[in-house]
Amino acid sequence: MQDEELPQQLQIELPDDLAGGNYADFASIWHTPNVFVLDFIAVKQPPVPDTGEHGEAVLTVPGRVVSRIRIPPEQVFEVAKALATQLESWEQETGRREPAQPLFGFGGSGRNMASTEGDQDVADD
Repeated sequence: MQDEELPQQLQIELPDDLAGGNYADFASIWHTPNVFVLDFIAVKQPPVPDTGEHGEAVLTVPGRVVSRIRIPPEQVFEVAKALATQLESWEQETGRREPAQPLFGFGGSGRNMASTEGDQDVADD
């Protein structure tokens, strides 16, 4: 046999404790030069009226990160393609389309919710 590349076959195990998954209402996505970080967030309670850092009225959405996924930049392209493919299939199956206004006003335009904790614990690789 020559030095030709053999096709790869992934053998992936899903541990029982992860099989149920975690529910998330939205995600915050950010990056460093060497890693993309996806923080999946579950809302803890309904939005509450609050005051922003400049004294303006805001609605605060209390949430909790339920999962943090770190992936190399090279893998982001594959994830984006897979999400687009799955979204297209979902739209065809359900007849549903992108909502006019995203949940809590975050997302849709590429805008992400700012992380308020944990950013310092992700070091560049």
